[in-house]
Amino acid sequence: MTLKVTKFGGSSVSQASQFKKVKDIVLSDPDRRFVVVSAPGKRFSSDSKITDLLYLLDAHRQYHVDASNVFDLIKARFVEIKETLHLKYPVEKELDALYQNLSSLSQNEIVSRGEYFCAKLMAEYLGFPFLDAADVIRVNHDKTIDWDATKARLKTAMNQYDHFVFPGFYGLSNNGKIMVFSRGGGDITGSILANIIEADVYENWTDVSGFLMADPRIVKNPEPITHITYSELRELSYMGASVLHEEAVFPVKESNIPIHILNTNAPNDQGTIIQERNKVQRKYPITGLAGKPGFLSIYVYKKHMSNEVGYMRKVLSVLERFNVSIEHIPSGIDSFTAIVARNEVEDSLYEILHAIKQAVQPDELKVLDNIALVSTVGNSMSHQPGMAGRLFEALGREGISIVMIAQDSNEINITVGVDEKDLAHTIQCIYAEFVQPSNVDVQIYETAPSKGKSLI
Repeated sequence: MTLKVTKFGGSSVSQASQFKKVKDIVLSDPDRRFVVVSAPGKRFSSDSKITDLLYLLDAHRQYHVDASNVFDLIKARFVEIKETLHLKYPVEKELDALYQNLSSLSQNEIVSRGEYFCAKLMAEYLGFPFLDAADVIRVNHDKTIDWDATKARLKTAMNQYDHFVFPGFYGLSNNGKIMVFSRGGGDITGSILANIIEADVYENWTDVSGFLMADPRIVKNPEPITHITYSELRELSYMGASVLHEEAVFPVKESNIPIHILNTNAPNDQGTIIQERNKVQRKYPITGLAGKPGFLSIYVYKKHMSNEVGYMRKVLSVLERFNVSIEHIPSGIDSFTAIVARNEVEDSLYEILHAIKQAVQPDELKVLDNIALVSTVGNSMSHQPGMAGRLFEALGREGISIVMIAQDSNEINITVGVDEKDLAHTIQCIYAEFVQPSNVDVQIYETAPSKGKSLI
């Protein structure tokens, strides 16, 4: 028997009709014994997520504004689910009690109730026991997980239950207060359970069928990514290809537990399996590509810079002082460039440049704006001679100028900087070069032997 932790996101539990899909999925596989749910999400594009409404409810509370209209919206959503599914859980009374005691509750406790009430309803609907995250997950004051305490509590609960429904997004601090994770934290909850339970797979059900090799708004009908490593996922997610909360990776990565991204609305789709150590057949020499605009470069030139100890550190210290993070640092003998996000410097750019001049007296200091970064990602690239050459040649044929090149030492990622107006064209060009059928070379990609269990 395969042991699965099955997590359903907000879109998967947004209304009664979605609850029915969840039930069909869970009951279709007896291995799906541990179910984690988010708060109900949007039912349609202009709808509100329950968590957003709960934050709004708390804002009304803090500013002593009548919150009855917001509360009525929240209550109506949960009552609709209850009545449509003919459930008995007294969610109306529980919500009324919450509203009456609103002034005495913390923000964390208020916003966590979306997951709590959803899990209560889902547990009854599935016929599963309900296990409260506050009784299991312990969170340190710095918001890290207290693994020893959490593991002990979960093991105790599993002696009592061999299946349950569990609310995501929150736990209990060491001083007994509800603490929530960052938004999308239900993914983290599922990952924590998968780690401690030593699951064979962590299923993450959402409203898309996994990852695609490129943004479908830019590339028409891009190929799906059936398998991806955690490292590749990290690179693509950083550039905006987001399906899974990034922090959800870490609790399962060390144990090599696969995360299977699946679509609640299309449960028969293959989805994407995320796993670091595996043996899969790679159809293309790249795994995927992603890009985003909104960057600028700060170019610093000083004659004989390489002979001056600490020169670059002084410049980076200026950026640190202004709380600016650096994306890339291409460098030469007498120059280097700091690539930064525009929104981090737009209000202080002239002050930063003045501070750099004072700190290092450069011979030349200039800024290039309107840069987009495009990352081409794939573990297989390091085994493919000439990958960078093919990429640059393809961009050259299309007349796309490259303003920055960066490649990590593991050769998993080649990032180029281009003018923002060329962002879409760059992604289309690279995709066409490496994914068109005429260019396909079937690869066998092998990694270190797995210490965990694999779906491959």
